[in-house]
Amino acid sequence: MKVLRNNYLFYGLVSLIAIVLSLWLYYLAPHKGSFHTNYNDFLIFRQSFRHLLQHNDLYILYPNEYNDLFKYSPSFAMFMVPFAYLPEFLGLIAWNVLNLLVVFYAFRNFSFRNDKRMLLAMGFILIEALTSLVATQSNCIMAGLLIITYICLEKKKLLWATFFVVLSIFIKPFGLVAFTLFLFYPEKLKALGYSVMWFILIFILPLLVISPYGLAGEYKSWFLLLKNDHDSSLGISFFGLMHSWFGLTNKNAELYAGAVFLVLPLIRYKAYANHLFQMLFLASILIWVIIFNHKAEAPGYIIAICGVAIWYFIQAPNKLNTILLFMVLVFTVLEPTDVFPKPFRDKYFTPNFVCVIPCVLVWIKIMWELMTKNFSLQEGSSAENLAE
Repeated sequence: MKVLRNNYLFYGLVSLIAIVLSLWLYYLAPHKGSFHTNYNDFLIFRQSFRHLLQHNDLYILYPNEYNDLFKYSPSFAMFMVPFAYLPEFLGLIAWNVLNLLVVFYAFRNFSFRNDKRMLLAMGFILIEALTSLVATQSNCIMAGLLIITYICLEKKKLLWATFFVVLSIFIKPFGLVAFTLFLFYPEKLKALGYSVMWFILIFILPLLVISPYGLAGEYKSWFLLLKNDHDSSLGISFFGLMHSWFGLTNKNAELYAGAVFLVLPLIRYKAYANHLFQMLFLASILIWVIIFNHKAEAPGYIIAICGVAIWYFIQAPNKLNTILLFMVLVFTVLEPTDVFPKPFRDKYFTPNFVCVIPCVLVWIKIMWELMTKNFSLQEGSSAENLAE
């Protein structure tokens, strides 16, 4: 608790965890002439700015530099400037430190209203955060940005709320879903104006290093890549679960149905002012963008796990919720770890999309709560009531 309440100690400890993990990654990865290291995704991000600077197509293979494709926006490549010029080793450390700091900053400033609950929530997401960091992806940043958007809205910092949500879109387009949070707050036209401003500024940011014609070509290549990805992939998601268990292949129908259920609680407009309703809806978004994501991977589940943690630790515990939380811990958080031997995972868990099931069940439970709870301002709107 002393560490939690001290800025320097808390963020120092979080940074130390990321540094130790980065050292492990760096020295574990093969360096004997192979570019396909254990931190391949960081190499993709790091090289993206150099490719942009050289006016190269960002969305083609560069097998002599890294494995796989760059799948983020051209503006994301601009965000990688400091990591592109740092030595590879220091860049890897800085990238992982940034990821872990963003998500834990979000949790430390979230309205748990009770330090014990905040600490338990942080403990719950830690293993999944490390799983994401091992892959050197941007999922911790994404989770943090979506939660920070909500925090800024709560603090009436509309300019920053719109900045963070628009920034998330240029990292991963599913950040668009977080705009539904703005329905709960006044000054919607101002929010729209700020959002348009940030969108234009971030959209044209690569013009600092390439021509308008070159930027148009990069966005064209990116949109084509996203379309091909959507057509060819199911991901570790509800789509994969339905295909594995029932042979269903109509991914678009499943996505539309999931979207309808996501926004269905918004018909309860009288509950918009209730903090519990707002936080539960945020939790539902964090889980939804992963379980209904055709490109969902194990490292991306930190976003959904943040949603599960928020859902559980903002409410008084009950037996059903605790059982669901335990299922998420065992079958989602611990599933990709050595708790389960790899042959066992490969035979039983992976082909049956076991890790998806607990998150789907929690999401359904949240939807039920959003549709049936009494969200009158007299019950559940104060911080004290949320904590007790």
